[in-house]
Formats: sequence, structure tokens, C-alpha cells
Amino acid sequence: MKKVSLFLFIFILGVCVRGYSQTATPPTDFFAGKWEITVAGTPDGDTKLVTELVRKDGKLTGELKDPTGKRTEATPITKVEEEGSKLTIHFDTTQAGEIAMELTKVDDDHLKGSLMSMFETTALRVKN
Repeated sequence: MKKVSLFLFIFILGVCVRGYSQTATPPTDFFAGKWEITVAGTPDGDTKLVTELVRKDGKLTGELKDPTGKRTEATPITKVEEEGSKLTIHFDTTQAGEIAMELTKVDDDHLKGSLMSMFETTALRVKN
């Protein structure tokens, strides 16, 4: 009887430890990080933008920068919408008002979508 009790105690202890160990790993935040975005076919030619999306108070935020240095001012991101593997970045321009850029996850380091539903857009995760 002692052997059965000892076996059941060790078995239950093992189940408890295994159950708690799975909840200890935090979920990953896929969209947060630095991204290089390429917009193809704009009137000014292909455009590159760099952004670092940071989660603040549960929401993604950041700004779009021109890596070539032609535009020295960064464009602030006004709103970011997340829906599963889809991301929509809204930013304000002086010429066209608020613009939406939709991006969908392709793999761990690539996004693909469109700007204003007209221009093909791709994004590549920048690894430091």
C-alpha cells in the first residue's frame, strides 16, 4: 500500500509541475520590432521606409523614417490595427491625409500587403 501511495504522490506532483511549466513562457509579440518597408510603383518610384513598432499600453506605436535621408522628418503612426496575422498601419501625410498600409504575415521575417489598396508593399524584419 505504501508503494501505491508513493507512486500516486509522485505522479500527481509530476502532473502539477508539468502543467505550471507550460504557463510560464510569455507569448511572443510578432509585429513588435524594427521593419524595413518597401512600397513599389509609387509616382516617385519605389519607396523605402523604416519603422520600429513598440508596444505601449497594449497598443503598437512608432514612426516611419526615410532611410535615404531625403526626408529628415519622421512621419508619426497615428493608429495600428491588429487582426491575427494582419496589421494595418495608419499614418498622416500633408498631401493625402490619413493613409492606411495593410500588411499580412508571410513568414517569421516577412510581411506583404498594399498601401491605399493600390501599391504593393513588402516588409522585412531588421535583425540587429
